[in-house]
Amino acid sequence: MPQSSGKPSFYHPSWRSIAYWSFALIATIGAFLLVRRLTACWRLTALPGIPPSYCSAEPSNPSGSPDPYDVNLPAALILPEGSAPEMEIPQWDGGSRVNIAFFGLRGGDAGGEDCPACTDTIILLTVDPVTKTAGMLSIPRDMWVNIPGFGYSRINTAWTIGEAAKLPGSGPGLAMETVSQFIGVPVHYYVQVDFGTFVSFINLIGGIDVYVEERMVLDPAGPGQDHFVLKPGDYRHLTGKRALAYARCRDASKGCSGGDFGRAKRQQQVILAIRDKVLDPAYFPKLVAQAPQIYAEFSSGIHTNMSFEDALKLAMLVKDIPAENIRQGVIDSSMAIPADTTLGGVPASVLRPVPDLIRILRDEIFVPGGPVSPLAQGDLRTLMQAEEAKIRIINKTYSAGLEERTARFLTAQGMQIVEFGMPTGASNQTKLILYSSKLYTLRYLAELFGVGSPQIVIQPDPTSNVDIEIRIGEDWVSRLPVGH
Repeated sequence: MPQSSGKPSFYHPSWRSIAYWSFALIATIGAFLLVRRLTACWRLTALPGIPPSYCSAEPSNPSGSPDPYDVNLPAALILPEGSAPEMEIPQWDGGSRVNIAFFGLRGGDAGGEDCPACTDTIILLTVDPVTKTAGMLSIPRDMWVNIPGFGYSRINTAWTIGEAAKLPGSGPGLAMETVSQFIGVPVHYYVQVDFGTFVSFINLIGGIDVYVEERMVLDPAGPGQDHFVLKPGDYRHLTGKRALAYARCRDASKGCSGGDFGRAKRQQQVILAIRDKVLDPAYFPKLVAQAPQIYAEFSSGIHTNMSFEDALKLAMLVKDIPAENIRQGVIDSSMAIPADTTLGGVPASVLRPVPDLIRILRDEIFVPGGPVSPLAQGDLRTLMQAEEAKIRIINKTYSAGLEERTARFLTAQGMQIVEFGMPTGASNQTKLILYSSKLYTLRYLAELFGVGSPQIVIQPDPTSNVDIEIRIGEDWVSRLPVGH
């Protein structure tokens, strides 16, 4: 048996052993971290607990399919967490025109589209204390516009982009700026109301009354649950949930015609119904007395940059504006052209605006006296004559020769009548069809024939032989000056 030397014996590993065990140690640590992150951020099945904050850096769309609302923000425009400046609260003098953008966010019921911060409802409100007038302009959510600093996209993504980029004012700030640039008027305030707060406020004032124009089947509790039927031709009293269902419906199968455009009209109808109820002498004094408590109760569900004092001043001002002085308008399919594009790498349907036609509607609501260009010089008749528009006249009445007598009258006003069209049936109302951008002529004819927006059809057609077509109705017979 070998003798021990009495000194301890040490193992001297080779460089190959050191490399092997180092690699094994690194691989073990890497595997541990990978498994820990995988289990912590697991989303394919339900697991208890809340994912840690570092999971938010992973893609929110694990399927790999493009997200049509995903916006690639320039790195220079993304601010660090918590560094976005607060939106400044403007000061209103109580005498100047004030414009307020009302936004309705999609929220949790995205309908299969992952964009909870997209603004499905956009209404621009205006109040003029001097002329005691007000107006509402609804903007479609799919309007293809330039979002300042980020290029073209749907207008309803501006809020989302502003929040993601942490811009000054965040989502509301960029959404206000986008609406202002698109419409061409300043936007001073914004208001965003949660659905729950909307329902609670309607209930607080005892519900609202709306005039129903079509048979509608609404389900305020959700599809397949308790529903109610609205019959046309009557006023119906709606509580909070029913008013919300009425304002949001755009499903033609339920009787809600017009899609997004019809829904926009119903939303304006609900706003006016709320105004009527709030300003009712039986309610208004009580609401004003309880305003501080009401404001405090609903402040968590109403997001705005308007101070309580300005809100109260505005309410007192609106009280003195008669209903006939409140103009209403919806940017509909006559002022925007459906188009296909790509958004976030996937096909998307959008609305491309016709700026000249939208300007007419804007000026009817925001400009005293109607749509006259701020660059225009001279009276309306002079501007009409300068356009040299070509006019076609169609007689849709039972008065023989009315088209020729009308042509002589319009020629004396300085117009060019180049065609007479074949009538397609009798009509009680005169209609104007605009095929080009002869806006002053359209405005002149609208005033001359006494027609409103429902009787004006915007139908851009570069191949048309005329600029405007006048379809004379029975209402013109009594308006045509004697002697023509």
